[in-house]
Amino acid sequence: MPADATGTPLPHPTETGPLSGFSFVAEPLDRADALRDDGKALAALWPQARVLVIDLEGLCFADADGNLLAPTGEEIGGGPGQAIFLGMRGQVAWFAISSDVIALEVPGRMELRQAASEWAHADSTAFAQARALLHWQRKTRHCSVCGGKVEYRRAGYTARCTQCRAEHYPRMDPAVIMAVSDGQRLLMGRQASWPPNRYSVVAGFVEPGESLEQTVAREVMEETRIRVRAARYLGSQPWPFPGALMLGFEADAEAGVPTVNGELEDARWFTVEEVGAAIRGEGTLLLSPRISISRSLIEHWYRKMTA
Repeated sequence: MPADATGTPLPHPTETGPLSGFSFVAEPLDRADALRDDGKALAALWPQARVLVIDLEGLCFADADGNLLAPTGEEIGGGPGQAIFLGMRGQVAWFAISSDVIALEVPGRMELRQAASEWAHADSTAFAQARALLHWQRKTRHCSVCGGKVEYRRAGYTARCTQCRAEHYPRMDPAVIMAVSDGQRLLMGRQASWPPNRYSVVAGFVEPGESLEQTVAREVMEETRIRVRAARYLGSQPWPFPGALMLGFEADAEAGVPTVNGELEDARWFTVEEVGAAIRGEGTLLLSPRISISRSLIEHWYRKMTA
C-alpha cells in the first residue's frame, strides 16, 4: 500500500467499498501538495525522478515490449522546467512532460485503455493522472476572462493569466453513471457507434445547479423515459478521456417500457440470467470492459440479485 510523505498508509476506499476492480484508482501516488510550491526541493528530486512522457495524441512512451518507459530526470536532462509534478512513490518523485518539449527517441507508445489492461496498477494510475493534467494544460493556453496568455504555477496545477492575473485550475467534468433496476431487471442502453450487442448502464454529465441524485433521475428519464424513485452513491472513478469523474450510483426505478430519443440507439431491461451469462462470457450480450466503473456497477447489481 502506498504511503504519504509522513509514512502513513494511504487508504484505498474502493478496496473495501461495494465497487472494485476498475482502473485508475489503485496504488495512487502521494500527491505531496506541499512540494508543489518548493522549486528547490523539486529540482533536487529531479535527477532520480521518473518521468512519464505523453505525446500530443495522449499516448505514453513505452519500451519495445509495451511496458512503461519512464526515463529519469537525469536521462532527460536539465531540471523540472515545464514538467508537471505528479507526486511521490516512496522517496522517488514522479513527473509528467509533453513529448514536444524534449528530444527523446523511444521504441513504442501506449494508449491509456490498453495500459489499464496490461500495466501494473501503479503505472496505469499515474498515466491517467498525467494524461488528464497535460490535456488540461494543452487546452488552457489563454485566459478565459481576458484572452491573455497564461503561465503555469504550483508545478503545473495552476494557470495564472499574465494580464489580468485570473487563476485557472485543472478542469474535471463530473458525470453520473448508474445501475438502474426495477427490482428484478437491470436497465442498459447502447450507442450506435458501439460494437454489435454491447450494452452498458446509463450515464450523463451533471448540469449547473443540480445535485447528483437529480442528475441520475434526469439522465435516466431523458435517455430512456424511465422514472427513478431513489438513488444511492456507491463509488467513483477518474475517467481521463479527456477529463471526467464518473460518480457511480445504484437506482430504484419504475418498471416502464424504455423509450430512446436518439442519444441512445436502444435501451432495454435485462434479466439476472442474461446479465449473468454475459459476465461469464456466454451468449451474445457484450458488457463494458473490466477497466470501467460501468462494469463494476453491473457486476455489483448481479451479486446483489444472486446473493
